[in-house]
Amino acid sequence: MIRLKRAYDEPSARDGLRVLVERLWPRGVRKDVAAIDLWLKELAPSTALRKWFGHDPEKWTEFQKRYQSELNQKADLLAILERRCTEGTVTFVYAARDTQHNSAVVLKEFLENRM
Repeated sequence: MIRLKRAYDEPSARDGLRVLVERLWPRGVRKDVAAIDLWLKELAPSTALRKWFGHDPEKWTEFQKRYQSELNQKADLLAILERRCTEGTVTFVYAARDTQHNSAVVLKEFLENRM
């Protein structure tokens, strides 16, 4: 089971394995408070893609396509996540304010479609 949670929300025992899926550490979040078990910044969108998207909902559809294309090049990291997801609950932790249009949403859907 894959869950999504903002880095600014309080960690919970229900989160299971907490995986930060951002290229940059979330602003203002202390590492000891974030309770991150694994940081897979290499699975986050490239810097160029992240800057192009800028969390603009009008670019959402194209962002999904471009990010999925990047993900297709990272089979080794995806395999790690797939294995972890079969072992129990995994929570993708992200920093974006928009809970519907962010890279964690795309990553979750991408992985669920692969499994």
